[in-house]
Amino acid sequence: MAILSLAQLEDVSSNLRHLAFDPATDTVEKTASELAYLNYYGLDLSESFPGTRHYLGSMATGHFRIACQYWLPANLNSSLESGLQQAEIQKSGIKGTVFITHGYFDHVGIYGYLIRYLLQQRYAVVAFDLPGHGNSSGERVTIETFDHYVEVFAELLRRCEPHLPRPWKAVGQSTGGAILLKFLMAARPERYENPLESVTLLAPLIHPTAWRVNLWVYRLIHRVVKNLRRKFMANTSDPVFNQFVATRDPLQDRHIPLEWVGAMKHWTEEFADLPVCDFPVKIIQGDKDTTVDWQYNLKAIKGKLPNAKIMMVSGAGHHLVNESVSLRKQIFENIDV
Repeated sequence: MAILSLAQLEDVSSNLRHLAFDPATDTVEKTASELAYLNYYGLDLSESFPGTRHYLGSMATGHFRIACQYWLPANLNSSLESGLQQAEIQKSGIKGTVFITHGYFDHVGIYGYLIRYLLQQRYAVVAFDLPGHGNSSGERVTIETFDHYVEVFAELLRRCEPHLPRPWKAVGQSTGGAILLKFLMAARPERYENPLESVTLLAPLIHPTAWRVNLWVYRLIHRVVKNLRRKFMANTSDPVFNQFVATRDPLQDRHIPLEWVGAMKHWTEEFADLPVCDFPVKIIQGDKDTTVDWQYNLKAIKGKLPNAKIMMVSGAGHHLVNESVSLRKQIFENIDV
């Protein structure tokens, strides 16, 4: 079994190289600590996908240093370095680029199944740790406003613009789905353009479960309590994943800052005021999800995005990217890529 020490994690997060998202200048070389990180989380895909090139580093944006990774399928790297046009790249079998936005408490390390699937489909893949998550900087698992998440995502797209193949698509899990919703619904030329051709939301967050009760508790205590203890829930039907997150993932945090709850509260209020958007998002939702109020959320999203297509997955919990093998197959095959 792979071993990852806290010292190695600290070395990774403290010494990430600048990424230009340009294979002509970025390096695939890894330090010993970076290799330990990749092996521990199963992100070293060199044997499973011969010829695939993986880049690990960071980008600076606003107040944050964001840990980023991208994977280029075999033959794509040389095509990009040769300056081939998009049509020529697509003739080589490369379908485009998919951007992944992860959920609250998550990080890129636990999205290996999705990354593998997308590489199998011949996509380049870009993923990043949200501020305060994984190997990114920022106060742990909190944010002043979801605007900061969207700003990071928009900046990531801007940096990738000259280099990664089109079309561009995105997949967001839970809070990552909220980020993509806000990105789509708030896009305007003076802020940022929307370059995404398709977006898939996995169990997107608008209201969490029991939001009315939780909101009452938040209003009662948020001025005097800074953090609440996190309770680990079985968010999938895969007990191995559930146990790993609860007991063996050193990048998991064990408290919930009330500031983050306040930012989520603002997001739920803001969503109600955002204009109707005609973008045809795809929503995949498990009917055993006890983390978000999915009945409310699906109705609310459909009201704001009338062209949304919804797929229910019987027996699936909240963390869809890490569901059991049979459910995960059903979920991934219905992602809009």
